[in-house]
Amino acid sequence: MGTHALRERVFRANLALAESGLVLGTFGNVSGADHEAGLMAIKPSGVPYQKLSTADMVLVSIETGEAVDSTLRPSSDTPTHLEIYRAFRCGGIVHTHSKFVAAFAQAQTPIRCLGTTHADYFRGDVPVTRAMTEAEVASAYERNTGRVIVETFESRGLSPVEISAVLVANHGPFVWAADPMHAVEAAQVLEYLAEVNLAARIINPAEPAPDRFLVDRHYLRKHGAQAYYGQGTPAS
Repeated sequence: MGTHALRERVFRANLALAESGLVLGTFGNVSGADHEAGLMAIKPSGVPYQKLSTADMVLVSIETGEAVDSTLRPSSDTPTHLEIYRAFRCGGIVHTHSKFVAAFAQAQTPIRCLGTTHADYFRGDVPVTRAMTEAEVASAYERNTGRVIVETFESRGLSPVEISAVLVANHGPFVWAADPMHAVEAAQVLEYLAEVNLAARIINPAEPAPDRFLVDRHYLRKHGAQAYYGQGTPAS
């Protein structure tokens, strides 16, 4: 993939995020990675979505974190994205402060897998990171945010492929996928799931979880070698 194609893909995904209703003002961002080229592209810091263009997408070296061929500063969340790309080798990442998911993150409460809609996208609960220490916040805050995300998956033995989202405690969600546009779709689904999750917990605080075989059936029919949902394209 050429650099223009990468920028264009990320630009279109940022527009889709702005149109999704998940972001307010300049909150949130989308990035995309070309691992063969060693580059990611991401929204510039503080630029309103309606003023963005393809050329504004900032290229960043995944290895060094340095901006490439751009006069704009990349999103302040760039170091977090880089840590996720290095560890999980996904193709697109979305960060939002969407209302219901942010509420779960700020309540330090995971989004439980309570039904089949959740299982269509995430093969289990969407976890919450531990709270960051004062030292982690004081120095290299954004990079340490990414490291805490990676730590959450490694320490709990979670698959970043099967559960492609996380809630950063007291902050908000990061969601990833094979490409930027599917990451936006997954972020939209996660917001819906958080709202349904809250309603289900109000209706029944006991939070009855589905049987594991039902979760696995719904996840695997859309993902993996034996997937049979749809017409040979990623789950939708």
